[in-house]
Amino acid sequence: LNEMAEAAGCGIEIDEDALPLRPEVKGMCEILGLDPLYLANEGTLVTFVPEAQAEAALAAMRATPAGQGACIVGRATTGIPGRVTMKTLFGGGRIVDMLVGEQLPRIC
Repeated sequence: LNEMAEAAGCGIEIDEDALPLRPEVKGMCEILGLDPLYLANEGTLVTFVPEAQAEAALAAMRATPAGQGACIVGRATTGIPGRVTMKTLFGGGRIVDMLVGEQLPRIC
């Protein structure tokens, strides 16, 4: 998201409550002290569409077997270009920075 915001010259705001995290993933991240936003998410698609077409795009994705869990998690903003922020579950906000260092190794 940071790379997309920077390339597009816009801000991005995501909603923590809208993130499609399975309960077992959320639980393991809490136990291990990991932020799921910085873990590998193979098979995940992030797409940007005009707001007026968002519901139609969502319906089209959900009509396919692979897209049944599709959801809207955020929006582009006129905020600070290149900045990604997240509305937290507690009603606050936080900056979602670029990952510093290496991702955890994948076990495939």
